[in-house]
Amino acid sequence: MHYILVSGGVISGVGKGIIASSTGLLLQSLGFRVTCVKIDPYVSVDAGLMAPAEHGECFVLGSGSEVDLDLGNYERYLSLTLTGDNNITTGKVYLDVISKERRGDYLGRTVQIVPHVVDAIKDWIKRVAHTSVDGSGEEPDVCIIELGGTVGDIESMPFLEALTQLRHEAGSTNFATIMVSYVPVIHGEQKTKPTQHAVKSVRSHGLIPDVIACRCEKPLAESTVRKISLHCQVEVEQVVVVRDMPTIYQVPLLLREQEMVPLLLSKMSLSTESISRDRLAKGEELWEAWKIAATAEHKATVNIALVGKYVSSPDAYMSVTKALEHSAMHLRVNLNLLWIDAEHLEPTMKTTDPEKFQKAWDTLHTAAGLIVPGGFGRRGVLGMMLASKWAREQKIPFLGVCLGFQVAVMQLARDACSLPHADSEEFDAATTEPVIVYMPELDRENMGGTMRLGLHETIFQEGSEWSKIRALYGGVQGVKERHRHRYEVNPKFVERLQEAGIHFIGKDETGQRMEIFEMENHPYFVGTQFHAEYQSRVLAPSKPYLGFVAASAGCLDTVIKSQTMNGSK
Repeated sequence: MHYILVSGGVISGVGKGIIASSTGLLLQSLGFRVTCVKIDPYVSVDAGLMAPAEHGECFVLGSGSEVDLDLGNYERYLSLTLTGDNNITTGKVYLDVISKERRGDYLGRTVQIVPHVVDAIKDWIKRVAHTSVDGSGEEPDVCIIELGGTVGDIESMPFLEALTQLRHEAGSTNFATIMVSYVPVIHGEQKTKPTQHAVKSVRSHGLIPDVIACRCEKPLAESTVRKISLHCQVEVEQVVVVRDMPTIYQVPLLLREQEMVPLLLSKMSLSTESISRDRLAKGEELWEAWKIAATAEHKATVNIALVGKYVSSPDAYMSVTKALEHSAMHLRVNLNLLWIDAEHLEPTMKTTDPEKFQKAWDTLHTAAGLIVPGGFGRRGVLGMMLASKWAREQKIPFLGVCLGFQVAVMQLARDACSLPHADSEEFDAATTEPVIVYMPELDRENMGGTMRLGLHETIFQEGSEWSKIRALYGGVQGVKERHRHRYEVNPKFVERLQEAGIHFIGKDETGQRMEIFEMENHPYFVGTQFHAEYQSRVLAPSKPYLGFVAASAGCLDTVIKSQTMNGSK
């Protein structure tokens, strides 16, 4: 097994995940099988209970595991199907070690950070590294490990020790390190001192950078590169300049241009000679498709409004925005995303801050399509409901996801079902018109990992052959998508809602849980209880999102015709 460690220095949040994903893509383009591990040193067991506005979105895997958003990057770039074990946290490791201690697995020995916690980390990485995640059933050739945070953080110390020992055990020819550093510009001068100190810190922990990936807004001067090379004791070709690109999908092209992967392969004594012709051909085909998608010229622009409650932190909607980007790339249109705070659309805002109220509605009125994504809590819900009403009545393409699905149902119930107080038990447990209810089988006491999570099947109902969303899926009988919710449409109100014009064309296997709604006489008014964005890929956009962007761009009929001819992929 070969390992590539991607770690960071200076500051966090400079693109380690994109560099790790891009490295994996370049290896795949050469025919190698790749897997990924993300290490998050925080004590939380997983990302399930972290605030989206603070930490970014919680990404949900097919297995139901709630993980760091970087695993979403890996799946989107590399078309992998990861599991919860691909995300290691301090909380998970300590749970593992403590449970072993309680069982008596350590036979009375004093349990310590070294060796017990460190050994648990190494064993975890080795086990995951040998697990197939690309659907082939074959063991990966390379495991890419991303260490979250920055080297030197207190919580990272056990992981650094484990990775240092793993490097020693695997052998220097089977382990390579990419250190991602930020090169700031102060008064017009590119400063290398932070990178020098970061490399010094990495070396002090026993990890030797084979590549220094320098993040910067603009290309580094040749003198800056040589200075980093000299003071960090690496060759000039080992300094890779990762400047800001027009899109993140062009980062693999930038790394390939600087021959980063051949450098890593020579370091690890990896060769494509052992790769079969079929895998080599598939790798070349993948690269050509990626290059075309990432560099194609887009003439038209489509304005999409995103009405949500976490818009001050765009990372909270990472998978949603990426799914929209994938669809826009597929359709060869530019995506102009209009971020609207749902609270600013509410009537009370007209009194408290008329300027914000007017700006929010003016922005919404310029949109060619409206998406309302998921979320939790009452804040901003009325604004989302009113936005869905506007899209429904003005015949504007609409996609409601999870909470967005539920608020559209609530608003229709108020408008067309003589249910003026229609509400959700999430917001009012005593509501007399509970259109949305708590799922009865779920745990009401504990919050972590107790939602309906992961991959579940949705069955298209008899008589839904007219459906646009079903046509986008290729006319199939059922689809499997990922879920993350506690609340659902109350079955008692389904008949009244359908009489009002909303059709629940997709239900779960029991026929009791509403999964997809669609309005027949509307350009595109669709809601999904599931999160289709979690399975969107750069070269294979999510079907509901593709249909939504296509409807907003005025080319839905062409896309449906294409999907019908080719079948759902």
